[in-house]
Amino acid sequence: MIKKLRVTVDGKPYDVMVEMPDESDASAATPPPSPLAGTVATSPPPAPIAKASAAPGDVPSPLMGRVVGIDVKPGQEVKQGEQLLTIETMKMNTFVLAPKTGKVTEVLVSVGDAVEEGSILARIA
Repeated sequence: MIKKLRVTVDGKPYDVMVEMPDESDASAATPPPSPLAGTVATSPPPAPIAKASAAPGDVPSPLMGRVVGIDVKPGQEVKQGEQLLTIETMKMNTFVLAPKTGKVTEVLVSVGDAVEEGSILARIA
């Protein structure tokens, strides 16, 4: 699956296309083991918002990170491709865009929340 993401580097936004391997695709490459495997963290990170089953209209997180901005409110009309919120990962901002035109029915996260890839961030009807 190809996803369009917007990243900001040193204050300059870039639109990028990222290929995301399908979880059911057995031919997808397995990532190499982390060189930090087995290290112990000094303090546990805050628990991220868990993944949920996606339903029509759900807006999933494209990556793991922390919500740093929310640009919409429940009841607001949005167009496909409009910015909904911003997630920061490794000091890079990723804009989450509306997958379809409709009305925002719910925003399920708050600024400062940690989210996992695939977590439902908002719903659009």
